[in-house]
Amino acid sequence: MNNGLTAARRAPRIETKHNTRWLTLCGLFMAINIGLSSFGLPVPGGHLYLNDIVIVAAALILDPLGAFLVGGVGAFLGDFFFYPLPMFVSLATHGIQAMAISHLVHNYQGEHKMRRVIFAVLVGAVIMVVGYSLGRAYVYSTPAYAWIKLPYEILQALFGVICGPFLVWKWKLDDLARRMIDGDY
Repeated sequence: MNNGLTAARRAPRIETKHNTRWLTLCGLFMAINIGLSSFGLPVPGGHLYLNDIVIVAAALILDPLGAFLVGGVGAFLGDFFFYPLPMFVSLATHGIQAMAISHLVHNYQGEHKMRRVIFAVLVGAVIMVVGYSLGRAYVYSTPAYAWIKLPYEILQALFGVICGPFLVWKWKLDDLARRMIDGDY
């Protein structure tokens, strides 16, 4: 059955071992996400949170399930402990963001991996900005509040788009994580 993609364009699936090391790595990224959710940089109308950096980095390293755990569940728990009103918005938005980035990076083979990464993190940024804008309009019952926060949501997404991939490739976190999961470290 042909699903529209030729074999040359479709990359072989990356089979991730969901073992104790994988779970530990997910837990570590989740703890960093929760820690970064505990404080924010003050901006007019609220705070700018830096947890998008770890969400994007984890999504580039882990499979979609691990990315959802780090992005969605980690952001949910961070909001649960520190600011519970938008915790379900965070679960859905950051979870879908992380899964989309991970899926786009790991499941499709292209000529240039960097183009695939840039495309994936930009798609993730759009998901985050749109998801939080719609979520704020629903949770706070006013679209005006969502419009006020929109520039800061875009800035937060840009922090993740720029810093997440930079950290992964500067410190070679993807190779290190793969070796840890496989037991070669």
